[in-house]
Amino acid sequence: MMDTLWNIILVVLQHVQGALDFVFSPLHALGPLVSITVIAVVTAAAARVFSKNLKTRRYRELENEFYYWYDIKQEALKLRDTDPEKAKDLGRNIDQGKLNKVYYDYFFEGLLNNLLTMYIPIFSMLGYVNATYRPQAMADMFEKPYLFILPWFNGKQYEIGAVFWFVFCVLMFYVISFIVGLTRRNQDAGVSTEKSVSGPHAGHARGQN
Repeated sequence: MMDTLWNIILVVLQHVQGALDFVFSPLHALGPLVSITVIAVVTAAAARVFSKNLKTRRYRELENEFYYWYDIKQEALKLRDTDPEKAKDLGRNIDQGKLNKVYYDYFFEGLLNNLLTMYIPIFSMLGYVNATYRPQAMADMFEKPYLFILPWFNGKQYEIGAVFWFVFCVLMFYVISFIVGLTRRNQDAGVSTEKSVSGPHAGHARGQN
């Protein structure tokens, strides 16, 4: 039974690898560096889309429940100095045990969700890159077993291989995505602040003129 199942898995993996070879082989004309960069960026972008949009129903339920309790707790903390009585009433409504349970359930469900939508796709493609662009295969296809040589301190040089470059490109994709997202949020916040400040006052000033 296990031998049959393993054979089926191997056949499926061979078909998947063949499909990926068919999709990415035209990139070989641009060289291995471009090929692996494109594979890494496409993989990271797809994993990012999956992790944002493919969420289990239980994850969404736990997310809503967690933020419900979290918002109550934050409101109670804000009112501690201005309205201690109301803060105390809100504090009584917070079930700390329930909040902790929801938090841990939400955390582990999110971990499993990310495992399926982000980590498995990325590590699967890492395995594909490792198999397709191994040093011997690189030497056969591109006449050298590495992508490029990186000069280092004290005259040392390092041969950069496919796996290292794939991981580097994936990490850089997430770093750049984070910076771009942070910049956009700051810009949106600045625009909203300008509208809220300038809108009513501008109308009032025109009315006075």
